[in-house]
Amino acid sequence: MTRQSPSFLTPLALLVLLVGFADLQLGSVGADEDYNVQELLTRNAFNQVHELEKTPSSKPGEHEQERQIPAKISKERTPQSTKKANKTPTDMKSECPPMGLESLKIDDFQLHASSTKRYGLGAHRGRLNIQAGLYEDDLYDGAWCAGRDDPLQWFEVDARRLTKFTGVITQGRNSLWSSDWVTSYKVMISNDSHTWMTLKNGSDDLIFRSNREKEIPIQNIFPTPVVARYIRVNPQSWFSSGSICMRVEILGCPMPDPNNYYHRRNEVITSDDLDFRHHTYKEMRQLMKVVNEMCPNITRIYNIGKSQGGLKLYAFEISDNPGEHEVGEPEFRYTAGSHGNEVLGRELLLLLMQFMCLEYLSGNQRIRHLVEETRIHLLPSVNPDGYEKAFEVGSELSGWSLGRWSNNGIDIHHNFPDLSSVLWEAEAKKLIPRKMFNHHVPIPEWYQSQNTSVALETRALMAWMEKMPFVLGSNLQGGELVVTFPYDRTRSPGVTREQTPTPDDHIFRWLAFSYASTHRLMTDASRRVCHTEDFAKEDGTINGASWHTAAGSMNDFSYLHTNCFELSMFVGCDKFPHENELPEEWENNRESLLVFMEQVHRGIKGVVRDLQGRGIANAIISVEGINHDVRTAADGDYWRLLNPGEYKVTARAHGYASASKKCEVGYEIGATRCDFKIGRPNLSRIREIMEKFNKQPIKLPVRQLQTHRSGERLLGT
Repeated sequence: MTRQSPSFLTPLALLVLLVGFADLQLGSVGADEDYNVQELLTRNAFNQVHELEKTPSSKPGEHEQERQIPAKISKERTPQSTKKANKTPTDMKSECPPMGLESLKIDDFQLHASSTKRYGLGAHRGRLNIQAGLYEDDLYDGAWCAGRDDPLQWFEVDARRLTKFTGVITQGRNSLWSSDWVTSYKVMISNDSHTWMTLKNGSDDLIFRSNREKEIPIQNIFPTPVVARYIRVNPQSWFSSGSICMRVEILGCPMPDPNNYYHRRNEVITSDDLDFRHHTYKEMRQLMKVVNEMCPNITRIYNIGKSQGGLKLYAFEISDNPGEHEVGEPEFRYTAGSHGNEVLGRELLLLLMQFMCLEYLSGNQRIRHLVEETRIHLLPSVNPDGYEKAFEVGSELSGWSLGRWSNNGIDIHHNFPDLSSVLWEAEAKKLIPRKMFNHHVPIPEWYQSQNTSVALETRALMAWMEKMPFVLGSNLQGGELVVTFPYDRTRSPGVTREQTPTPDDHIFRWLAFSYASTHRLMTDASRRVCHTEDFAKEDGTINGASWHTAAGSMNDFSYLHTNCFELSMFVGCDKFPHENELPEEWENNRESLLVFMEQVHRGIKGVVRDLQGRGIANAIISVEGINHDVRTAADGDYWRLLNPGEYKVTARAHGYASASKKCEVGYEIGATRCDFKIGRPNLSRIREIMEKFNKQPIKLPVRQLQTHRSGERLLGT
């Protein structure tokens, strides 16, 4: 996922207008139209599957049987009709899944091309949905581009084994500065890469109509599947003001391999018997219900509000005492799907709830301990409206942004109040701690106005975050392999990338590394870069603001307004992987999901009580040397995430004397107990009694009060 810096918006907008005007003058498609606007309108005009020449005739139903079970929908679902006059890619389902150019199953050495404009536009960049860097002429451009513009150019994929090819999906070049796409192409196949056969329409070469702009994927299904090892896409025409540039995905099934000769390198097969498929909103709700019925004693389903489209935002609780907060037990949350088209996180949470239920029932001690000592909340679909939009089109055809926003066009993850700038302004004016605390920063009045553009989903999340005493949380996102931690906004005005650490930078780095280091790929230095950034060099983690600045993120809001430390996990290069890739993605992330949950038990915990043993709510817990405090929950219990070491901890509350003690945090998982008992000073107690009986407390100046007390001592002698 790539966030754009606000400082670039103005020049980019002007550039888009200029290019769009030029396109209109040429009488061609406006390639740089706002993609968000395009998706809010209709895609049918772009998604028509045509051929420039008539396809070979076939008997009714001859090939329809192969398309009866949509690749993205389970076999129990009602198949969509294939008898419409104009078949869209949603109707024309391939019997074979994508081979994996987008998901990186296909290695760079399997991609070849007739020529290349430069290295950054080489064949290895010709992957569906690959994103370019901000600047041209670097190593990370957004497509394969031919070195010459003529009909002899080709893009080749070596499947490395006999494969049944069923179709091709194409996009144009991802670029802020160029408009390049192919409008038609031929397809050629070979078994030896020397002798090639072109797919035919009778005696003529079969020509497929392709893209009309550069971002929306276009799928073409072959009239008849073909078997070969190599496949080439041979552009025949392209945008008149651009060049031959393509991003490609090939649809194909490997042929039977009884001797397992072609077993893919490092291929992962899961042993977990889970529901590995994409779920519609109704299917998600049904799955949650099934898991709840399997484990009724440790699970609960509830909703935190509704989406703009009226869909309930369902959460799934896992705890040995569901529905209740237990004193001393920390609360943890995973959320996913704030960007509706980033689907992998949603499915990972649905798999996680199944896994934890089954493992708990089977007596897995690790899972039992986690369930009995933690209250876990899973919110798999923050933006169900966006998900339904992306799901309807399908994983390979939703592009990079269809379904990302809420129904009213809001990016939910970055729709929170910008509290970091509020805090920094208060620090600059020296208002902390005299007039404002360094934690639980209040929400600005302007944000709560009815005229403020705030999504219903955002307000529901904020109310949920304020209600539950969460200690640690993570939002699962897609499109990259990295963990980011606050701050997400740069402190220096106008700077788009800058290391901007929180006072808790050390523990945030540990939390991020705990996920990245246990993920199968994040810290692998030999893995291929997803798009433009090599995060493996940074151990798979990065400070959010040093990647790209973003105001009003969920992570910053959670840290500054609540006790919860929130991180973002980008769990896969492919935002919307095909469901046949879900088992491997589950194996990639399963251990990381469990390890990160266990980190909620790192640091110190305890209860702040008065002298009568009653818990004190909203008491402030301060750690010497860390300029960020946390508060106690309603029962007086608290949790403070810390790295191993010895800390001086202070508890204080309004009307009470403060108390301090040394607390030591070990290396093993398990928070150190650090309780406090604080009492009221005499003067505070007198004021409380007088206020109780509607009498004004005596307010003597300090010097007068000291003189009065000295006089009492003299009289006493």
